[in-house]
Amino acid sequence: MREFPGVSRYLPDAIAEPDRSLMRGQPELVAPLKQLDGAKVINTRAQDPMRQEGPFASLEVIDIHKSFGERPVLNGLSLTVRQGEVVGLFGRDGAGKSVSFYCILGMLKPDAGRIMLRGDDISRLPFYRRAILGLGYLPEQPSVFRGLTVEQNVQAMLEISETDRQRRHERLETLLTDLNIAHLRNTRATSLSGGERRRCEVARALALDPSVMLLDEPFAGIDPLTIASIKELILKMKRRNIGILITDQNVPEMLDVIDRAYVIDRGRMVFEGSSDEMLHNPTVLRTYLGSRR
Repeated sequence: MREFPGVSRYLPDAIAEPDRSLMRGQPELVAPLKQLDGAKVINTRAQDPMRQEGPFASLEVIDIHKSFGERPVLNGLSLTVRQGEVVGLFGRDGAGKSVSFYCILGMLKPDAGRIMLRGDDISRLPFYRRAILGLGYLPEQPSVFRGLTVEQNVQAMLEISETDRQRRHERLETLLTDLNIAHLRNTRATSLSGGERRRCEVARALALDPSVMLLDEPFAGIDPLTIASIKELILKMKRRNIGILITDQNVPEMLDVIDRAYVIDRGRMVFEGSSDEMLHNPTVLRTYLGSRR
């Protein structure tokens, strides 16, 4: 693995080295990070006559299937997220939202289907290579390095993505300023409020320069002020032209920020359209919203 000076020496082993257990049975994927600069991904756009002309979707999920034993969880799931677009993935508990996210991220291997990132087929790549190629993820649970300061948290990610020291410093200052956490730069992550911690997590994610961000339950279990702060962060990412896919059970807050919605039920997509169309769709009302309307 490539060595980075500075903050990276404090990172836990789980960050310094990819989880090989996720790649068992896939020896072609076990490549050291130092080889990633020459990593080959497959651009299938020109090879597939069925693909539509026009701008690339940032993320395309094409006919994904996933079963656990005899139990199917995803049944031909397809969705797209375009540049600068916020897309909501709705569904009841157990509908397949989390499994969809894990398949997109590379934490689970689909039984069939393809995952496309900016026109490249990343279906066979492990999760850490997808992240380096531009697929970001903000989990529901806190993901900051608790023993590091805000500045060190962001710097740790920049040392992975940016080799030029001056450029790294410039990007650090820009991220701290843009996310309104410059005044917290020397504060340890353990001392941050919920909203401050989330801003730090977003700054870390943006340090890897993602083209797509997956947000898992960003509004779960937080106070109204923090919800407002997270909405602001989502709009900041949108203005950076990042495609965003969100899943959350807080329907009203989701509807405030999304451009388009998907509803999944028993592993199948049962709706795609605007938030207004979703609120008036009989299938959505029956399978998901019910009395929430």
